[in-house]
Amino acid sequence: MVVMRVVGTGTAGSEMFSGRAWRVVRFGAPEEAIELQELTWPEPSPGQVLIRVRAAGAGFPDAMMTAGKFPLLGDPPFGLGEEACGEVVAVPAGSRFTAGDQVAGITEFLKGWGGYADYAYLRETSTVRIPAGMTDEQAGGFPIGFRTAYAGLVERAPVEAGQTLLILGAAGSSGATAIQLGKALGATVIAVAGSAEKLEFCARYGADHGVNYRTQDLTARIAEITNGRGVDLIYDPVGGETAAEAMRSLVRNGRIAVVGLASGTPVALDPMELMLRNQTVVGVLSMPQEDPQAEAAVWQRLADLAERGVITTPVGAVYDFDEVPRMVANQTAPGAGKSVVRVAAA
Repeated sequence: MVVMRVVGTGTAGSEMFSGRAWRVVRFGAPEEAIELQELTWPEPSPGQVLIRVRAAGAGFPDAMMTAGKFPLLGDPPFGLGEEACGEVVAVPAGSRFTAGDQVAGITEFLKGWGGYADYAYLRETSTVRIPAGMTDEQAGGFPIGFRTAYAGLVERAPVEAGQTLLILGAAGSSGATAIQLGKALGATVIAVAGSAEKLEFCARYGADHGVNYRTQDLTARIAEITNGRGVDLIYDPVGGETAAEAMRSLVRNGRIAVVGLASGTPVALDPMELMLRNQTVVGVLSMPQEDPQAEAAVWQRLADLAERGVITTPVGAVYDFDEVPRMVANQTAPGAGKSVVRVAAA
């Protein structure tokens, strides 16, 4: 393994932190596009905290970024890893965190600094103290999935107690967090996945019903489960043909929350059908609220649910730090649960 050294720049007189970081240096296959480099991290700017990383969550966006298909990033070089956990080593003046705090949060990946590294900048508004009882793997994979589920099921397309929620890609990291939050909100959850093993995984995390889209007629099975009524809300991180078929089971006045396109294509929607059935399409991109106190309250609510055992990170495959290129390659067809990278021991 070749480790490249890249020297960062910082404010004169500020403390610098040095270590390893996996970075995309060109677009392409992960084994060719991602390199391990040595970097320096200047002290964090206002709105950031700097942590020594112990674990980092992974997902399909890593594969999109490496292939040059992630719409919010420019050209390489840039770091990978949208979320991480660890110990705070530096904060700017006025931060609500202090050195030594154990935290998890969303990295500054949109600015080129990722979480598959010895150190990572976290967005302070998207950072929370690690709930009691969480392992490093659970904490590293906690932020993105649950904050996205909250954005979809509370902020953008609120699901109400007693409603029926259909979750596509339910065994994935996005789907499995939505199962748990949906149940916490009082919904009846129908999980859609592609194998019996994945449906068993969904059931362990609280799904009331499961549908294997590979072996069962999705429309007929949903009609059977709901006594012909259909579902109130579709949570869609998948897109493609599965999402299009699921739309046939959406009730009048129902909603679909478009969260992602793990299939490679977004769901095809019929504007006439939407109009005639008074249905709503809602885009979901988890971004911090403008009011920092309101955003902090969201994270605290999620942390409280985790401390009470209502929600938990659905950890799947766990990779060592030197396996990051292989891990990214696997994100196009991952197993059940949240992939996590171990960076350092506590």
